[in-house]
Amino acid sequence: MTAAIEVHGVSKKFKLFRDKPTSLKARVLSSRSKAEDFWALRDVAFDVQQGSTLGLIGHNGSGKTTTLKIVAGILRPTSGSVRQRGRLAALLELGAGFHPELTGRENVYLNASFLGLTRKETDAAYEEIVDFAELEEFMDNQVKFYSSGMLVRLGFAVAVHVNPDVLLIDEVLSVGDEAFQAKCIDRVRTFQREGRTIVLVTHALDTVREICDRAVMLHHGVVHAQGMPDDVVREMRYVLLGQIDQAFAPEEGTREAEIAGVDIIRANGLGEGMVLKDDPLTIQVDIRTNQPVEDLDVDFEVLDGATNHPVLEAKTSTSGVELERFDGKKRVRFRITSFPYEPGKYWVTIGLTSRTTGHLYHVQTQRYLFEVIDVPRVQERVHVPVEIEVEEL
Repeated sequence: MTAAIEVHGVSKKFKLFRDKPTSLKARVLSSRSKAEDFWALRDVAFDVQQGSTLGLIGHNGSGKTTTLKIVAGILRPTSGSVRQRGRLAALLELGAGFHPELTGRENVYLNASFLGLTRKETDAAYEEIVDFAELEEFMDNQVKFYSSGMLVRLGFAVAVHVNPDVLLIDEVLSVGDEAFQAKCIDRVRTFQREGRTIVLVTHALDTVREICDRAVMLHHGVVHAQGMPDDVVREMRYVLLGQIDQAFAPEEGTREAEIAGVDIIRANGLGEGMVLKDDPLTIQVDIRTNQPVEDLDVDFEVLDGATNHPVLEAKTSTSGVELERFDGKKRVRFRITSFPYEPGKYWVTIGLTSRTTGHLYHVQTQRYLFEVIDVPRVQERVHVPVEIEVEEL
């Protein structure tokens, strides 16, 4: 099978100046001072076969977006090379390629020209682009007045209507409302059926497992693992288990309501230590609002760290607990009377959404973890008859 993208030994170095200049003189002097070399990528190599979908994963700062920008030709590697075949469309940053002073209509034509379309081809695709983005009434407004979600919808709509052979997507599938995210996933699946090549950068590990054929994990700028999505996602979760600082755990949402704290409370009431198999467990979630919300649904999901599969979930709405309009702080406790699952490490995801619309306020994906152990029970002494036999030797 022919490779649509070949990345050979790519490294990328940036210059870092620790002291920010505060004057013109300082700026001139800083250009002569020593700068620290920062290697964002070192000897990155992988291929993406034509018609396949590759998931590029890793913690924040691992080099995913830098890699995608080099593949797209936006950045030039310090060393190494990239070969790419066919028309490429890249959706790398929110509003990238849009001019804030131009209208949505004008930006469609501008963006499409960047992606290689003629004006005649853009004329033919314009109505489909607007229909997909669901922004017909806003197309004659300047995009500087667009919300972040509107920018993503328009950018994605243009990118998928230029009939690309290769589509590069960086995190945009996690922006926008649930309905538009579903529409984007449907279009990705259509591209897959049509045999197009896709590279997807995302923190949504379950999305990688669901739609990708292969995955590559970057860790501090080097390829840590590559192969089947389940295997690479499992490896990333094991790496995250070893992180002392859990700031790398992905978070999303608009934060009208947000997760202020989470405690995993064991049977002895402590928030640390092991969980004994079959013992009770409480997941305690503290919530605060940054502005009043009409309704709230709080949910959690526990995933087996060895298999990545969910083993337990619950939400307030399906449990008969209604959290109507409020402004302030609340504490929600999910009491699990017995945790019967096998020994091992388990991830916990916490989410806050609107019960009626599904709007995502805040989610912390696999940020919390605990370990289950199975301690052999001490056997009680019981009376057992013993026969005694004596034999002459």
